[in-house]
Amino acid sequence: MKAVTWHGKRDVRVENVPDPELKEPDDAIIRVTSSGICGSDLHLYEVLGPFMSEGDVLGHEPMGIVEETGADVTHVRPGDRVVIPFNISCGHCHMCGMELYAQCETTQNRETGMGASLFGYTKLYGQVPGGQAEYLRVPQAHFGPIKVPDGPPDERFVYLSDVLPTAWQAVHWADVPEGGTVAVLGLGPIGQMAARIARHHGHRVIAVDFVPERLEMARRHGLEVVDADDVDDVPDAIRQITGGRGPDSVIEAVGMEAHGSPGAKFAQTLTGLLPGNSAAPLMSRVGVDRLAALGTAIETVRRGGTISVIGVYGGMTDPLPMLRMFDKGIALRMGQAHVKKWIDHLLPLVTDDADPLGVMDLATHRWPLEKAPQAYEIFQKKQDGAIKVLLQPAA
Repeated sequence: MKAVTWHGKRDVRVENVPDPELKEPDDAIIRVTSSGICGSDLHLYEVLGPFMSEGDVLGHEPMGIVEETGADVTHVRPGDRVVIPFNISCGHCHMCGMELYAQCETTQNRETGMGASLFGYTKLYGQVPGGQAEYLRVPQAHFGPIKVPDGPPDERFVYLSDVLPTAWQAVHWADVPEGGTVAVLGLGPIGQMAARIARHHGHRVIAVDFVPERLEMARRHGLEVVDADDVDDVPDAIRQITGGRGPDSVIEAVGMEAHGSPGAKFAQTLTGLLPGNSAAPLMSRVGVDRLAALGTAIETVRRGGTISVIGVYGGMTDPLPMLRMFDKGIALRMGQAHVKKWIDHLLPLVTDDADPLGVMDLATHRWPLEKAPQAYEIFQKKQDGAIKVLLQPAA
């Protein structure tokens, strides 16, 4: 089959790789019909290469048609249309019983000290082949796959794999009070959907970015925007429109590669130049992130407010302004989305023909799998108005 494979920094290729096969009785094989490129994939494309191996199959936002199932898989069968959550969870361990599916103890990566395995996401998270491919082996398929109706286009459902549950969790963890205000920093796919979900919940939303196409998309959905390039000080600008106090909550949807952190960017670049067997242990012990967005969130949120961090971070020695955080009494929540926890909230919204979350207005590019290298490049460089790219293997 054809699949998108990693070969180094900014080097992804579409190659022929072996077709996946059932290995365990709780496996399934799906024929992929759509798979998104996530902002997290760009971290692999840019700074997390030391945790990758040449030829790794990328992608963690797939959906498709069930082709084959193991003996223990009974809730889906061949021919069913399914979305695959990006985290691989068993549904019955202690953590899954607490609905902390991203910490599943069955697929937890104890040798690297990390949580549940993820599709297409580094040695740290199990090095499981991903879904930017024609076919995908799905472990723990007795629990993971989400069955969706036939008929509507993939765009109605594919974001259930990651984007929508991640955004929903971000809003939930932001703990916005009734009638309150939330600022969303970063208007990539997660930020766009987090802002729309917060507005759907009745909150005032202030959406922040500097990319014109992202700001325009937010405006189309009735959101109040702040262009970071048009103001001298984002926290001060937001305080001015929130009575001098700041928003009740901030959702930080940018993560480890935020603009405006030149020192950390240099450290990331320097580490990335080292051989993989040297860089990975170094990043695991002393890695640093570009913290400009998190710093903005800390300065922006009102005293006693909540910051919900949904952008991916990977540093181990990141300096945080603890005095400022302690003095302001900030609550902070973060982590991978527990996808299955939020599906019952989201399915009625994505199956609603009124499209209350605007899922049909998120993808800017729908390209065949063969164009994945170009898709990664324009997404990483924010070219051609790219906000969300869907890869679609040929039928």
